[in-house]
Amino acid sequence: MGFSLGNIFQKFSSSLGGGGGEGSVLGIDIGASSAKIAQLRSSRGVAVLETYGEIALGPYGGQPVGKAVKLSPEKTAEALIDLMKEANVTARTGGISIPFSSSLVSILDLPKVDKEALKRMVPIEARKYIPVPVTEVALDWFVIPEEGGEKSAFDTIKEPAPIRAKGQEVLLVAIHNDTIANYKTITETAGITVEFYEIEIFSAIRSSLGHGLAPVLVVDIGAATTKMYVVERGIVRLTHLVTSGGQHMTEMLGRSMNWEFEKAERVKRERGLNDSAAYSTEENERIKSALLSTLTRVFSEVNRVLLSYGQRYNKNVSHVVLTGGGASLPGLAPQAKLSLSAEVEIADPFSRTEAPAFLDEVLREIGPGFSVSVGLVLRKLKST
Repeated sequence: MGFSLGNIFQKFSSSLGGGGGEGSVLGIDIGASSAKIAQLRSSRGVAVLETYGEIALGPYGGQPVGKAVKLSPEKTAEALIDLMKEANVTARTGGISIPFSSSLVSILDLPKVDKEALKRMVPIEARKYIPVPVTEVALDWFVIPEEGGEKSAFDTIKEPAPIRAKGQEVLLVAIHNDTIANYKTITETAGITVEFYEIEIFSAIRSSLGHGLAPVLVVDIGAATTKMYVVERGIVRLTHLVTSGGQHMTEMLGRSMNWEFEKAERVKRERGLNDSAAYSTEENERIKSALLSTLTRVFSEVNRVLLSYGQRYNKNVSHVVLTGGGASLPGLAPQAKLSLSAEVEIADPFSRTEAPAFLDEVLREIGPGFSVSVGLVLRKLKST
């Protein structure tokens, strides 16, 4: 059986409103090492948190909690069913995130033509960018407004590119049919109706950022990878992926202290970079330096992205938002502030929801890992 942050809310499920069902929406985020779910409803224009939960996927693949695993759709559905039961989930409709690694996002530079001509042009142009036959992917596209305004917030990507001739820029998103088929199997088996799919990057941005105009770097620390994206005026201008994350921290800690993965994972989650009276001064230092060996690599990549964006666009990115499960590491914020040449903030997606005050501290602690699942629901609630 997986673990669930839901142990804390099972006692609180009645205070979180239980009931639900009609008008309640689910956000489902299936990551490399865990699945998260958030159930919200709209009340007087406010997103009310009804329940939430996380379950480790490792045990469903014979691996420890915290390990990244590749499960069959049926096994993933089994984990999702267990999670919904533990979290007292009552809603059965919502959105599901597609991993950034399972999608292809490009910018097409096309002449200005009407919608009908665009419908014919995009699939032809897409062949140049997609390494598989166009028939094997689901294509979506969106014309990027010339001025990044409210309309385009959270729903466009623009990667660095040379100055182009006057035409129109079209955001192209391609997701392999096999990926969608797997998600359909998972959700149908779990008895969930999916109203929309969204690439995780957009969901995380929606729940983690305000509507500021200045560029912000979002750093999403997952179990297997860390994703970075510079967002300006709601448009993603740069993306970067590092193959290091929470699992690597645990492995380095285990090697350094000669611990099993399970113990290293537990110590990482419970004390992180903070000293603990349970260990000697020397042990505390060894634990910290083992975790920092991974984090230092991530931080140096963050600084490289900040620098290269600044040079390319002649703009200073002065704000970094840390999100993803790895951003819940105790003691991370002060270390990030020391290591990064920018202001640092830990994402707090639940601050955009209404929940009982006694849950504030817990929701702040676990919030970064729920950026995607909360962001998915916010998309749906905004459109209703």
